[in-house]
Amino acid sequence: MPLAKLLNTVKTRSAQGNKSFFALVAYRATPVSFNCKSGSNNFWNKKCSSRSYSTRSTVIQLLNNIGSKREVQQYLKYFTSVSQQQFAVIKVGGAIITQQLPQLASCLAFLYHLGLYPIVLHGTGPQINEILENEGIEPDYIDGIRITDPKTMGVVRKCFLEQNLKLVTALEKMGVKARPITGGVFNAHYLDEKKYKLVGQIDSINKEPIEASIRAGALPILTSLAETSSGQLLNVNADIAAGMVAKEFKPLKIVYLNEKGGIINGTTGAKVSAINLDEEYEELLKEPWVKYGTKLKIKEIRDLLMHLPRSSSVAIINVDDLQKELFTDSGAGTLIRRGYKLTAYDDLSKVNTTLLKSKMADEVNDVDEYIASLTPGTFRLYADEPMEVLAVVKKSSDGSISKLDKLVVSKSGWLNNVTDNIFRLLEKDFPNLYWIIPETDENMSWFFAKSQGSYTKPGEVLFWYGINDLNKATDLINNFVGNQTSTCTSNVFASKTQTRKFHSSRFNFGSKKVALIGARGYTGQNLISLLNKHQDLDVGYVSSRELAGKNLQGYEKAHIKYSNLSFDDIKRIEEAGEIDMWIMALPNKVCKPFVEAIEEVKGKGKIIDLGADFRFDETGKWTYGLPELKGREGIMMADRISNPGCYATCAQLSLAPMKEYFSFTSKPNIFGVSGYSGAGTKPSNKNDPNFLKDNMIPYALTDHIHEREVGFQLGNGVSFMPHVGSWFQGIAMTVNIPLKENHGLTAEKVEEIYKEFYKGEKLVKILGEEIPLVRDISGQQGCAIGGFKLSEAGDRLVVVGCIDNLLKGASTQCLQNMNLALGYDEYEGIPSF
Repeated sequence: MPLAKLLNTVKTRSAQGNKSFFALVAYRATPVSFNCKSGSNNFWNKKCSSRSYSTRSTVIQLLNNIGSKREVQQYLKYFTSVSQQQFAVIKVGGAIITQQLPQLASCLAFLYHLGLYPIVLHGTGPQINEILENEGIEPDYIDGIRITDPKTMGVVRKCFLEQNLKLVTALEKMGVKARPITGGVFNAHYLDEKKYKLVGQIDSINKEPIEASIRAGALPILTSLAETSSGQLLNVNADIAAGMVAKEFKPLKIVYLNEKGGIINGTTGAKVSAINLDEEYEELLKEPWVKYGTKLKIKEIRDLLMHLPRSSSVAIINVDDLQKELFTDSGAGTLIRRGYKLTAYDDLSKVNTTLLKSKMADEVNDVDEYIASLTPGTFRLYADEPMEVLAVVKKSSDGSISKLDKLVVSKSGWLNNVTDNIFRLLEKDFPNLYWIIPETDENMSWFFAKSQGSYTKPGEVLFWYGINDLNKATDLINNFVGNQTSTCTSNVFASKTQTRKFHSSRFNFGSKKVALIGARGYTGQNLISLLNKHQDLDVGYVSSRELAGKNLQGYEKAHIKYSNLSFDDIKRIEEAGEIDMWIMALPNKVCKPFVEAIEEVKGKGKIIDLGADFRFDETGKWTYGLPELKGREGIMMADRISNPGCYATCAQLSLAPMKEYFSFTSKPNIFGVSGYSGAGTKPSNKNDPNFLKDNMIPYALTDHIHEREVGFQLGNGVSFMPHVGSWFQGIAMTVNIPLKENHGLTAEKVEEIYKEFYKGEKLVKILGEEIPLVRDISGQQGCAIGGFKLSEAGDRLVVVGCIDNLLKGASTQCLQNMNLALGYDEYEGIPSF
């Protein structure tokens, strides 16, 4: 069956606050059979036969766009380790069904196609109020509880049935089986019939309708209507009903979807990322901003979690952030869990050494000897109560850098982010620290996130933070590698994809070799020019069938001739380990055999493809190399990188900051004009200066490959109309963005959003209302964005982006990716912009 692409998006917030990036949700309209995974989850194995393997693979790959593979695999394993009804309870506010139904249905479809079956319970408060007000009835409350007389109950019942049907219908249109459960679950008595009338207090829950729905492979969609033993309908607060369902099923996650996307700190205005109740509850309630509804909500959640296993947690998030919250360490909204209090020890007299030994038994060869070495004053031990996470820091005796000697983390410790809590204590107590881990550690991305620097040698990786002196870093590295003599370069940059904050500086020693396959085009020529000035990257081979035997022009480091490398030549070179990075500068649909030849050897060479062959990869093998939007850490760890297209780069950079303001009904329109170098070197009207004189040529006006690339990577469809102009290089792009209603934007706010989004990015300039021009961007390394203009009606925003198609649109971006992947300064060899 054909794979249909869901029109809605899953927005995920990066570690840097306002910056967002998006994953496209995909689903099949009709499930087909596929091979089941192994495992103990019987329900999963039963349902596996009715779920498409390629669909699930697609969804998992899309999850990889919002988190690391380690995170995604870890959480999938975690969520499928329990019975299906114990995955999650999701409480949906009535306003979300009215205002964000497509996004809600998309998110639930996403989970469904992963084989996850959340219990969904929704409210309908805003709809009830609207009907009552239209009928001239003033909604009446006592102590925040709606007084529900018989007439109001009629409206309540009608609204619940209508909203339930809306959600079920929306899901079924996406190929998701969903079962409306509008009664028969909650048994209740009158809360206070005289005071509140038809309002109930839940006595018990009938689990069978929910379990039967899940057994049938359908998402259970519940209302919070309850019944007395005699059959009288009673109205119950949806939050309370969701809490009772959670107490009954004891899920791993309880999710409250709201418009704010979490609990907001009333003093700072920032979203509260996480609350560990055992450690923070008492002090939190003393905060001046924790009052009224916020205080009540925190108290209710604490009461709920006290009835659940410690593995359970509550998330308060916006519907768009559901995947980010569930499948990444960083989360998206406010995560509330019981957690454990963390304690630091400077001697072992107050430590349960029996438990400590059992936790460390697999980490050291002689645990008794190791623990005996921890004498007072030489170490500091951090641990939570059950020692799900423990860290041992060996203090330096001479004032040098202390070492994080052991970090032992259980599965539960990783999943509940206890590691982040301990690391905050480490940073507080030790201004600088280093640690060494095996190169194969599955949590490598987390260590990169926590470090400011790293150095890799065969089998191990050295990490550190708090070292700003290059000489001290060099000494640390030399001790790590065995006092070898080296020179080094450094890099400081900010990641867009890590947990709360990521700031890294990496050091690498010695030069590395690059081979270009198909280097005769304009992009290849520009890349050669950049490599000629790079201190640590040298050209080893350039391959071109037409230029074989001729001298490589523009490269002064060595005398190199073009060759015409065969597949056997490439295998031989890769097997000999001569090349660190292969650059595929080939036409689309040509490079696959070259890649296969390299991969057949299983050598050390990494690959960057400048063409479009792998920009739509769904296998997880290829990383999309747009650092400003996709983050650095993934590129740093990648062996296969797809370099973005020139138009696609400019379009994504121009669009991404406004993603959350996009209209739900219309997609952005892009009018792009490129210099004729973008048409390549093969003669045609599109690169003929005489034909282009006083002229502009439209082409590929629908379904251009960059149109599909932007939609695939950004998670939102666009319309794109490319043209060729009479200049040689540079792209001008006018982007029309339809806006959702009540967006609250002004020209000043738009400029502020863009500047904050690209804060610290060296290759992106924000010009505000000033319109960027092609003549100013030609020959420049970055992208300029400006010309911000809101329509008088406020229904659309126009943005202008300019980029040099041969530089940031191709070769400069390629060098950024090479530097990151090979461990050099990201901007090494790139002239300032």
